[in-house]
Amino acid sequence: MRCTIVPPHILERVAEAAENPALRDLAQRSLEISFAQRDARVSFAAAPPAPSADFTPKRTVHNAKNQERLPGEKARGEGDPATGDSAVDQSYDWLGVTFDFFEAAYRRDSIDGGGLPLISTVHYGRDYQNAFWDGRQMVYGDGDGELFLGFTGPLDVTGHELAHGITQYTAKLEYRDQPGALNESVSDVFGSCVKQWHLGQTADEADWLIGQGLLAEGVNGVALRSLKEPGTAYDDPRLGKDPQPGHMDSYNPTRRDNGGVHINSGIPNRAFYLAATAIGGHSWEKAGRVWYDTLTGGKISATTDFAGFAAATVATATELYGGESAETRAIRDAWTGVGVQQ
Repeated sequence: MRCTIVPPHILERVAEAAENPALRDLAQRSLEISFAQRDARVSFAAAPPAPSADFTPKRTVHNAKNQERLPGEKARGEGDPATGDSAVDQSYDWLGVTFDFFEAAYRRDSIDGGGLPLISTVHYGRDYQNAFWDGRQMVYGDGDGELFLGFTGPLDVTGHELAHGITQYTAKLEYRDQPGALNESVSDVFGSCVKQWHLGQTADEADWLIGQGLLAEGVNGVALRSLKEPGTAYDDPRLGKDPQPGHMDSYNPTRRDNGGVHINSGIPNRAFYLAATAIGGHSWEKAGRVWYDTLTGGKISATTDFAGFAAATVATATELYGGESAETRAIRDAWTGVGVQQ
């Protein structure tokens, strides 16, 4: 299953409720593409980087020219000048920012930790209403212009999708039920951290939105998701209302969307927001370090649920900062605040 930034419940709503028949058809085709099966993801153990190595990204951006074949025609390689195609150049820039973030914050050399080349394809499909990580590369649609703008625009879309790759190479969280919701949440967490790092924001200054700037003018919404207030990102007759819960009291046991991976991710998302803002400062430095070390340090398995992940983050915080530290208390209280028992 492709890990897409726009959840299927939004596209399903558009396919059913949009007055414009062309939009309904585009949403249906976007769903078909998003749910397309693909080859099994490639994963291997990366060699640890040298302690003093200066990591360098290896980016290649391709242009699908509105076809659905990957990777498409090469448009820009590492070190090449800007092309003037905003989608190509945005993708190239955001791949670089995300690469730099993981190097600077966590000393990680690309997605696999061993210098994996970063490949992306832009102008995928005709007005495709999504972006996704397919296990090997990033893929961006142009959006339809009426509901969604180009998917290369928001930095956190790229950060979110590339973080799926990190999960793929580390914890390998299954893409269903609570492990799948954690998979989505980890991507939202690091997508937001990448944006905050790029903007130099503290946790209190950040908007905590995923996909801000993606919704077209006239859509009643600010983004696809809110880590701060799950369930408030949009409320539009064509998109529906944001269904994310922020507490286990409202956990949705749906079987749709692989067990609600894009819905119930609101619960661990809010837990991270609560922890990061309670700790203060930059979200990626302490709360983000705990989440990153938990994801990559062997404390969780492919089937870890919310309670298991919460306990693992508390254990990681205890190792880093001490059991009675303000950081560990903040993380413990954050999970309690969303109804997850450690």
